Amino acid sequence: MDFFSSDYMILFLIISLGILIGKINIKGISLDTSAIFFVALFFGHWGFSIPLIIQQIGLIFFMFSIGIQAGPGFFESFKKQGKQLLLVALVLSLSGGIITIVLSKIFHIDILLAVGLFSGSLTSASSLAVTLENTQSALPSIGFGISFPFGVIAVVLLTRLSPKIFNIDLKREESLHLEDVSADYPKIITKNYTVENPEICNKSIGELKLRSITNTNIIKLYQKYSINSPKASTVLNMGDIIRASGSKDHLLKLENLIGKETNIVLPASRKYTIKHFIVTNNKIISKPLGQLTILQMLNITITTIRRSGIEIIPNVNSKLRFGDRINVAGPEENMSKMRTFFGNEKSRLDELDFLPIVLGILIGILIGQIKINFPHHISISLGLTGGVLISALILSRIGKTGKIIWNVSGPSNQFLRKLGLIFFLAGVGTDAGSKIMDAISNNGLNLFFMALIITVVPMFTTLIFGRYILKLNFLRLLGALTGSMTSTPALSAIEPLTKTNAPQVAYATVYPIALILIILVSQIIILL
Repeated sequence: MDFFSSDYMILFLIISLGILIGKINIKGISLDTSAIFFVALFFGHWGFSIPLIIQQIGLIFFMFSIGIQAGPGFFESFKKQGKQLLLVALVLSLSGGIITIVLSKIFHIDILLAVGLFSGSLTSASSLAVTLENTQSALPSIGFGISFPFGVIAVVLLTRLSPKIFNIDLKREESLHLEDVSADYPKIITKNYTVENPEICNKSIGELKLRSITNTNIIKLYQKYSINSPKASTVLNMGDIIRASGSKDHLLKLENLIGKETNIVLPASRKYTIKHFIVTNNKIISKPLGQLTILQMLNITITTIRRSGIEIIPNVNSKLRFGDRINVAGPEENMSKMRTFFGNEKSRLDELDFLPIVLGILIGILIGQIKINFPHHISISLGLTGGVLISALILSRIGKTGKIIWNVSGPSNQFLRKLGLIFFLAGVGTDAGSKIMDAISNNGLNLFFMALIITVVPMFTTLIFGRYILKLNFLRLLGALTGSMTSTPALSAIEPLTKTNAPQVAYATVYPIALILIILVSQIIILL
């Protein structure tokens, strides 16, 4: 048997070599999985090819995993501080798109080749995937292959050098960030209060809705010469002493409602603690926290929810998703019940249930086939990639339908995404490799010059806009920039610059919307 005549032998040879090369790390910079694309370019140049079905299956898995990952964060990103950071992503994508269009006109470069340069410069394999599915041309892959190295290296170098270029004092930026955090998340303090308001006497804590009205947590209750951990059913009486925790402003609300602060010191009783759990109990998924009455009964408060890299401050309407990582505060003796209630089965995160995946993909394929007709026999559809992406975004937001859980845990989704990306890059790489030398010989060094400009100018534009127009903290701005470029290596390059988590939070906020924005802008470039 001829070794090089077997399609599957070539496929796994390309993947193996690509993974090995991708592991090479030079001063924090590596190609990672994208190295498969460049190995495939080489094989494609010498006449080897991969069956189209491999590329298409890889594309479907890749786009579905992108939607599942981005879905929850995509909608959460529009809240509070995210709006400013989203402007950063918008400026980077739009400026990159405008520069791409202008340069393609100046140098007379085919727009499909130019949009590939755009996708590579912004290191976005997802926008390349959508473009290829919509155009059925190898030109975007060629452009991607030329510009991708520029995108990988430039964003890492610029994020490390930009503090010096813009003369930024990073220590001062750290201090300002910590001040902002203190303002957004006030220090939690604990005080004692005497029940003096006759209107609340002989009523239960649940009936008074003290927690939802005041945003405080009642830790202890001194009543009839005994100290108890109060429950929702606990009735308040005149003269009771309440020990509560919360911010200064929230405790003032509680004082106005029940009575004045007291200096009486309550003796120590049951230990109050904070635990971390993972949500794996199917029965509580997609239910509002306000409906989980056991939380009030056991005096439990969910302080934060971490989902898809986004940290959420919950309220009574917040809904839990499979795989959420939550911080829980309450009496220590109740934590074993909470562990069972939330599930906390880490092994379930490694389980990959294919039923929701294949159903979601099937729904996406059907959505992609829907056509909207316009006059003059013009019709528009989302296509395979657009349909699968929209399906995943919506289903991950819904979270659960009946017994079907649409959310995929982080490790499982990462596996699905990487598997799809590997097959996709191997297929498009060999296809582009057969034509790349013709494209370079026809356009000369113009392609490399365009790749450099499309990479560097939008990043500088974004930094200037974020710093001098939006007045963003520079550490947050760097995180938003790397998120807008969907560049995890660049985020790793920032981490040594600060002891705070400002870049990571900004990156996680921007990343989901940046994935979608770059795809949209790439399709607009083609239409123009």
